[in-house]
Amino acid sequence: MPGRDAAVLSGNALEDKVAALAGGLGLESRRQYRAGRRLWGSERRIDVVLRDKSSRKVLGVECKHQETAGSAEEKIPSTIKDIEAWPIPGLVVFDGPGFSENMRQYLLSTGKAVELADLESHLRLFFGLEL
Repeated sequence: MPGRDAAVLSGNALEDKVAALAGGLGLESRRQYRAGRRLWGSERRIDVVLRDKSSRKVLGVECKHQETAGSAEEKIPSTIKDIEAWPIPGLVVFDGPGFSENMRQYLLSTGKAVELADLESHLRLFFGLEL
């Protein structure tokens, strides 16, 4: 599939950015955390799980990067739905110029997604960190 390898690299780079940002806020992170199975039996993995040691509060983060317009957007609604099945609260962090304006607005309207540029303030609020 054309572009698949680039998408994986971009997704990994976004995971790196999320983990680095969280680390700068004093949060622990684990990547590709196994969290059970999906309906059709495939293994469910959460891209990044963040944890505040003092409060023991956790947040799962699904990272979505899209460099160019394409079919990756079609998977977003199922990603939002999948987060509901996680055993912890979850969030989609998205980045990249390839998301259409309609998809950006859909993601933001769910209350379960945030653009990378807004992630720090979201994490500060979620974990009760200094504002």
